[in-house]
Amino acid sequence: MPSYDVHQHLWPPALVEGLRARRTPPRLDGDVLVLEEGSFPLDLREHELERRLRLLDRDGIDTALVSLAPTLDCASHTELRDAYHEGIASLVAAADGRLAAFADGICLEGFVGACVPATAVVTGLGSLPEELERAGQVLFVHPEPPEPPPGGAAEWWTALTDYTAQMQAAYLAWLADGAARLPRLPVIFAILAGGGPFQLERLGARAAAAPAPTPANVYLETASYGRRALELCIAAVGSGQLLYGSDAPVIDTRPTLQALSELGETTRSAILRENPARLFAA
Repeated sequence: MPSYDVHQHLWPPALVEGLRARRTPPRLDGDVLVLEEGSFPLDLREHELERRLRLLDRDGIDTALVSLAPTLDCASHTELRDAYHEGIASLVAAADGRLAAFADGICLEGFVGACVPATAVVTGLGSLPEELERAGQVLFVHPEPPEPPPGGAAEWWTALTDYTAQMQAAYLAWLADGAARLPRLPVIFAILAGGGPFQLERLGARAAAAPAPTPANVYLETASYGRRALELCIAAVGSGQLLYGSDAPVIDTRPTLQALSELGETTRSAILRENPARLFAA
């Protein structure tokens, strides 16, 4: 049974060229990504196909699911979205089964699903969920560009406050409405839904008619978290709801993989292999 990493980002050459050609954010200035919220040095070699395949080999991952992160804010720039879709389709074809891709906010043939920004789950996704359900595809919910941080905020501020708050809101909005309307649509929430499952006890205490527990087609991926968070999440929703995700190349993949090993082979195998196999066979 193959192992999966459901949360990676990979920029095809056409997208890199499109970002370099821009003069306003989002853009690349040399090896620096310039966004509205700031500038971020990066190593573009991490987006080369051969290097990514070597990373999968090192981590023992058979297949990675890649997406265009909504934090890059390409949704309103058609030329960047098109460059991603065309370029990533070529990389997936060249990877001989090692990669599969989410489309950016739309249902496209040849993709496993669509990656959407968290706030869109709260405000409404239009007909996209129904389109994905009919196509047998998956909805992947990911943080989006943050609100401006307070002056003097630490470098980690946005990742620990804005991103997690977005994901909790999206998760609770889906439990309150989408899960019942679309019981056959698999949904993956990035970064453990920002810790959303940790709030289920509080939800029960504050809501006279709380939403049903996390249904079997709603999954939480593990990027950036370690053993304590994983144990809390398993206690809240069960190991059958978790999928391994790394957020490579943004985050070092090894700590979460180590945490999975510490949870025991039965749990590790469920999160890396059995749960994603069930999801993508649906």
